[in-house]
Amino acid sequence: MVEVLLLCGSVRKGSSNEAMLRLVQDVAGETYSAVFYEGLGELPHFNPDLDVEPLPAAVAELRAAIARADALLVCTPEYAGTLPGSFKNLLDWTVGGTEISDKPTGWINAANPGRGEGAVATLRMVLEYTGAAIVEEACVRIAIADPDARERITGVLAALFR
Repeated sequence: MVEVLLLCGSVRKGSSNEAMLRLVQDVAGETYSAVFYEGLGELPHFNPDLDVEPLPAAVAELRAAIARADALLVCTPEYAGTLPGSFKNLLDWTVGGTEISDKPTGWINAANPGRGEGAVATLRMVLEYTGAAIVEEACVRIAIADPDARERITGVLAALFR
């Protein structure tokens, strides 16, 4: 079974972004293995001096989770017009490895209409820098209350694995 790693940009328990990715897990059901990455709050602040073997345990676990996954799906809030610092920190830790390179990657913008565009623009820029393979059909805006959310999520997952 193919695996999609779900990366939530919020450390807040019960956030709308976490809720969206939990819905993705539910929709994935038995078709895809949808693994929720739980270690965002455990990552140390990025420091190039620490990006050597042996890596900090939380960083090694992040990179191993990315390496195991066949695709990545992100859902992140926008803070002050960009990505939350904790999530940008996660992305910074991926730059020194090759795990994310050419990995099919998409995102769900779960923000209200007119919101989240700064985070999406920054996310795209950083993912392009890391070499992730951005799958345009898997980069969408879906509100959690959207009556078609489940159907649209099914489309996102299918696009990641075409």
